[in-house]
Amino acid sequence: MTETLTPDVVMPIAMARLLRDGETVFHGVASPLPMIAILVAKRLHAPNLTYLSIVGGPDPTPTHLPQSTVDPALLHGARSIITLTDIFDLSARGELDVAFLSGVQIDRRGRINMSVIGERGAGPVEAYRHPKVRLPGGAGSAAILPTAKRTISWRTKHNRRTFVEQVPFVTAAGNIDRVVTPLCVFVRRAGVLEVESIHPYSSADEVRDATGWPLEVDDTTPTTPPPTAAELAALEAVDPAGIRRIEFR
Repeated sequence: MTETLTPDVVMPIAMARLLRDGETVFHGVASPLPMIAILVAKRLHAPNLTYLSIVGGPDPTPTHLPQSTVDPALLHGARSIITLTDIFDLSARGELDVAFLSGVQIDRRGRINMSVIGERGAGPVEAYRHPKVRLPGGAGSAAILPTAKRTISWRTKHNRRTFVEQVPFVTAAGNIDRVVTPLCVFVRRAGVLEVESIHPYSSADEVRDATGWPLEVDDTTPTTPPPTAAELAALEAVDPAGIRRIEFR
């Protein structure tokens, strides 16, 4: 089965497994994989999970999955309409269990950069004032990441430009719990990201070579369990059009 597994299958299922029944879970913009992971979790093991998106409708039942996670389709069947301010307030009160947030760069301490990349050797102030690349910005990540009980991040590229020893500019930092990549799942322990499991089609050498800080991985590092038949069926039922593949283009 390993030869048939691909990141667009393994990643959303790995993300879904991290969600627990009864939790309140939020995702923002540009988040097809979290959208799909939440719906897979609700279908399988977390039917009482409360699904919140940036669109504002709790527990929607969309007739189809939109390509954009700010599409009004994510209001269909919702129990009510809430605002983004309501979600920030929910998180600030300690009532948001999980937030899905990503970044252009993620460092070994789980801090994310979505602001700027400067010239080599530039400090954060210099990078911000004279960026080599100006990134989209953090939106509400600096408010959500430290206040949500758990933050799960993800990136569909795993290389040394993305996973760096230290981000050049800290857009947000806080309660990172896991980071799911095409190669592995990171867990943060004692303030540092460590490899929790390596996906079946990858290897310790590949993960080590693609990461910008030293990792303690070898042949004894756990393997991410392959998707079960039930998980594959749920993924296909939730996403028959393959919207998840948008993130891998």
